[in-house]
Amino acid sequence: MSVVSPGAFADPSPSARDVERSENRVREQASVVGRTKALLAQADGELDRLAVAAEAAIEHYHGERVKLRRSQELYGETQARVAAADRRVEETRGELASLAAQIYRGGTGSGRMPPALAGHGGPQGYMDRAVMVEMLARRRAAMVERVRASRIVADVFRRQARVAFVEQSAATKRADEAKRAAQAAVARQRASVQLIETEKRRLEELLGRAQAHAVRVKRARERALEKAEAIKARAEFAGSVLPGAEPSSAAVRGAVAVRAALKWLGTPYAWGGGTVAGPSHGVAQGAGTVGFDCSGLVMYAWHQAGVRLDHWTGTQWASGPHIPIDALRRGDLVFFAKDTSDPATIHHVGIYLGKGRMVEAPFTGGRVRVSSIYRADLIGATRPTV
Repeated sequence: MSVVSPGAFADPSPSARDVERSENRVREQASVVGRTKALLAQADGELDRLAVAAEAAIEHYHGERVKLRRSQELYGETQARVAAADRRVEETRGELASLAAQIYRGGTGSGRMPPALAGHGGPQGYMDRAVMVEMLARRRAAMVERVRASRIVADVFRRQARVAFVEQSAATKRADEAKRAAQAAVARQRASVQLIETEKRRLEELLGRAQAHAVRVKRARERALEKAEAIKARAEFAGSVLPGAEPSSAAVRGAVAVRAALKWLGTPYAWGGGTVAGPSHGVAQGAGTVGFDCSGLVMYAWHQAGVRLDHWTGTQWASGPHIPIDALRRGDLVFFAKDTSDPATIHHVGIYLGKGRMVEAPFTGGRVRVSSIYRADLIGATRPTV
């Protein structure tokens, strides 16, 4: 068997014929190749499983952050209502005190009956003063009731504030726990990736030089095809807006979102990365990387089209009507779940390009790329609305 020269590795874009020739050489070692390919497939499957687990944990963390922000807003609102209600109680107390002083100064209190009878004006004067006493008594009773009602309202708001505070505390705890779980999942993924990649290299070496060469040629071709796919996607989808469409139409918004996402092809995946302004430093294990995670890329792209989305697949799934897969349009969001019958298990999202392809931020260690939507975990699609 001939030995492959190092120069044979240099071609960055091998042809399909090159791949076929390399694989023909490998068939001579069929038994070794078969066993090793099975082990490699098992390792790749484990990497996929770990990537899904890590991404699901990350998206759960994003969801808890969104819930925490909302609970903080609710607590702030209830605190403001409590303060307003307390002010109203004090105001009504002040009004009641003012009325009491007025009654005292005017001599029209309930203990002033003899002067009222003996006052000027005879019986008519007495009747006038009696009517005034009744009016003031009713006014005082109404004001006392207002004070009582104001206190009740303030107490209700205070109870609501306590409930909101408890929920905020619980949401903070859940967010912290989700972050720790996501960090642990990503750490397991990264550690396993290193171990598995080391094992894969060892297995490849067992196949000998011919097999190693075949693997490198095949992977080089896959990378070249992926790059060509990205270039093709840019040319095919990024530069066009549907002719005749209104600037505010949903179709044009989708095209704008696609163009915005394709701009960042090749950008590293960063857990928690991505803002409405573009790629950013991630969090935890993603803190040292400037890039996007899947929902961060979606949030950024659709913001450019004028649609505000949370940095979370949970609310992105509910951001518009659900679209049948055979009716997808450019810019629609395609979602992937561990259980395709349960949207609560969604762990990944991409932006539909057309012809069964999407642009996505795939996983830790990956880069923004164009890929097929047709995966076993595809659960459905959404068309974001303003």
